Amino acid sequence: MSGRSKVSVQPINVIFRHLQQQTRVSLWLYDNIDFRIEGKIIGFDEFMNVTLADAEEVWTKKDNKHVELGRILLKGDNINSIAYGRLDRMASTKPHGRDEHLRYMKPTSA
Repeated sequence: MSGRSKVSVQPINVIFRHLQQQTRVSLWLYDNIDFRIEGKIIGFDEFMNVTLADAEEVWTKKDNKHVELGRILLKGDNINSIAYGRLDRMASTKPHGRDEHLRYMKPTSA
């Protein structure tokens, strides 16, 4: 076993960190692989309902078409996963190593 200790991080704390740092996130929706929602988290609750500012749909099968949505509320039941930053800018980069993917998931300045 390695000398590193494993630390458990609560999902709500990760969402809170995105809220505090105003990072742009990409939310994959449950049972919908055609597009994802990107934006900045400006609010959430204990059910992981999330309010996003500057939200947009990013279509994965239509040449990365973007549709501006503005401020939206996503019900937590519809969210499958949350990732850092704009994933369309990172698609060509393949991370290597255990934690190296975190380097590629940092938000980009717009």
